[in-house]
Amino acid sequence: MHSLLKRQIRKFLPDNLEGSPEMEEFLLAISKSYYNNDEKLEMIQRSTTISSKELSMVNAELREKIEAQKNIFISLSKVVKVMDDDSIDAVNYEEEHIDPLKIAASIEEQTDKIIDLTAERKELLKDLEEQNESLNNYAHMVSHDLKSPIRNMHTLMSWISEEEKENFSEESKFNCSLVIQNLTKVDNLIDGILRHATLEAHEEEKTNISIAHLLKEIKNTIYIPQNIELIVEGELPVLFKDKYKLEQLFKNLITNAVTATEDVKEGKIIVESIEKKEYWKFSIKDNGKGIPEKYQESIFNMFKKLENNANATGIGLALVKKIINIYEGEIWLESQLGNGTTFYFTIKK
Repeated sequence: MHSLLKRQIRKFLPDNLEGSPEMEEFLLAISKSYYNNDEKLEMIQRSTTISSKELSMVNAELREKIEAQKNIFISLSKVVKVMDDDSIDAVNYEEEHIDPLKIAASIEEQTDKIIDLTAERKELLKDLEEQNESLNNYAHMVSHDLKSPIRNMHTLMSWISEEEKENFSEESKFNCSLVIQNLTKVDNLIDGILRHATLEAHEEEKTNISIAHLLKEIKNTIYIPQNIELIVEGELPVLFKDKYKLEQLFKNLITNAVTATEDVKEGKIIVESIEKKEYWKFSIKDNGKGIPEKYQESIFNMFKKLENNANATGIGLALVKKIINIYEGEIWLESQLGNGTTFYFTIKK
């Protein structure tokens, strides 16, 4: 027991209890009750301090969560307001009073609208698919109905020109040749329109296509005059695509390059490729007559021709553009009159 406390107790005890065994036991009991009191008090103080720190940390964390939720409500409020009113500036918009229940109701309303729009979109896509199928069937029907009499007329005119050439005047021979030439032009035009109209519906299994090997096949199927050289610079890639579209793409561009260089003494058509992170970039360059600047922006439009060529339909580059769009790429050109043309295009990996 603390000495000061013991003296104070003894001071008020009667004399007859001084030294009494019972009193000594009483004082010992009091002493035991105060045993290790200071350490217990210190422990309580430490516990109180620790609890205060933990409470402070919890309060700080709670404030952060409340602030984060407030920011979320503000953001949601902005979204809802902008969706309801397109004239609102979402960046500078500030909500004076945030009503979570109102925001929740607005989000539910917008969700219902999105569900309705999705259903409407599915219906429109279904209608579009049906219309495309009808268009493709119509294109095939018209093609067949037109091509058959045209080819019969072409054959008949060829027979007449051959059998009656001795009896025809030079003017009549020229006119017959002109008729045959225009019949061929119409036949090619119908083929081009049919290819363009049914391109997306043409389904073919994707395989690994070697562009180098594809160019060799194209070289063997189109007419390339002896004065023109088709050059491949560097290695060309192998693409996992459908062969038909790739063949139409390269065939049309190379055919255009051949037409542009057929009057050049030493014509050159150079094909190159560069690998990028997400796509392949190709270029087909020729040293032909070039394309006037005024035609360069509209050259990919349907039926756009630069000259009156019997074999030209004005569909080839429009078909090329459509294929590039399907492949999620881009196409552009650089050309100067008299100094050749380079077509650049990209194909997504």
